[in-house]
Amino acid sequence: MSGVNQPLFDAIEPDEAEPLAPPPLPSGNIRSPTGNPRQPVLLTPTNRNDQLASTPGDAESGIAGIFRQSAHPAALFFLFMFRIAAITVYILAGWVTDNYVLSTVIVVLLLAMDFWNTRNVAGRTLVGLRFWNQVDEDGESYWVFESRDPSRPANPIDSKMFWIALYTFPALWFALLIVSFLKLNISFIPIVVLALVFNITNVVGFTYADRDAKQRWASAAGWSMNMGMGGIGSSILSGVVRNSVGRMFR
Repeated sequence: MSGVNQPLFDAIEPDEAEPLAPPPLPSGNIRSPTGNPRQPVLLTPTNRNDQLASTPGDAESGIAGIFRQSAHPAALFFLFMFRIAAITVYILAGWVTDNYVLSTVIVVLLLAMDFWNTRNVAGRTLVGLRFWNQVDEDGESYWVFESRDPSRPANPIDSKMFWIALYTFPALWFALLIVSFLKLNISFIPIVVLALVFNITNVVGFTYADRDAKQRWASAAGWSMNMGMGGIGSSILSGVVRNSVGRMFR
C-alpha cells in the first residue's frame, strides 16, 4: 500500500522531448549552366534631357506642330491648299493631259477660290484683317480696311504662316512667268499673269490694311495718353509712337 501514499505528480513520468528535425538544405546546382558567375549589374544614373525637346519650338516642329499650335488650322490648311494646288496643276498639266482648255479652267478656278478665300476667310480669321473696294454715291471708288481689336492679338503661328503664304507664292508665280518667256510658252503666259494679278492684289490690300491698322492703333494710343496725362509730355509720346510706326510700315 506504499504506492497509494505516493504523490500523483511523482507517479506521472514526463514525456521525453523529441528533437526537432533540421530544415532541409537546398540542393541542386544554383549556378549558371556554364558554371561562370554572373556579372553584377551596375545601375548608373543617366540624363534623358538630351533625348527630349529642349525648347517648345523643338517639341512642336514640322507641319504637324504648326497645325497643332494654330488657332484656326482649317483656315490655314485651305490657305495653302488652294495655292499649292493651283501651282501644281499648272506645272503638271502638260504631262497629265493635252487638253489646254481643261487645264486652264482648273487653274483659273483654283486661283479664283484662293483669291476669295484669302481675302474673305483666311485674312479675317488668321490675322484679323479685311479689305474691299467701295463706290460712293458720287461714283468714286475707295478702299475700305477693317482690323480686329488690338486687345485681341492674332495667334503668332497663324500670323506668321499667313504672311509667308501671302508673299511667297507671288514670287513663285513670277518665276514661272520668267520660265514661260524663256521657253516661249506663249499659251500659258495669260494664266500666269492672271495668277500674279490675284496674288498681288491680296498682297497690296493686306499690306495697306495692316499699315492702316497700325496707324489707327498708334493714334488710339496717343489719344489715350493725351486724355490720361495731358500736357506737352503726352503729345511728345504720341508723336514718337506715330513716327516709329510710320517708319516700320512705309
